[in-house]
Amino acid sequence: MNYEFMIASTPLPPCMPLPKAMLRLPVSNTAKVMYARLLDEILTKGTEDSNGILFIRFPVMEIAAALSRSPQTCKRSLNELEQAGMIMRVRQGIGEVSHIYILLPRGGRCP
Repeated sequence: MNYEFMIASTPLPPCMPLPKAMLRLPVSNTAKVMYARLLDEILTKGTEDSNGILFIRFPVMEIAAALSRSPQTCKRSLNELEQAGMIMRVRQGIGEVSHIYILLPRGGRCP
């Protein structure tokens, strides 16, 4: 891979957003990276529900592939994010993918 130094006018390559407040959240690094990936996904492919709130459908196997982690690790990280109040999963029917709502820290502070 070819690298170059940054100067003031260097355009950034495609990046994923990560609120600074996430760095202080007591969750695993995998959960933090997952949050950035989920936030990126909702910004690019989010679907509005009947209330106009964005959600995504992102199966665990696809999250695992996107993060190069095992499905079990991804399930654990999703649980961490949900318990920390950073995402909300709404279960659908049996065999259906849950709707994932991304919650943003109010005022830049994580819960």
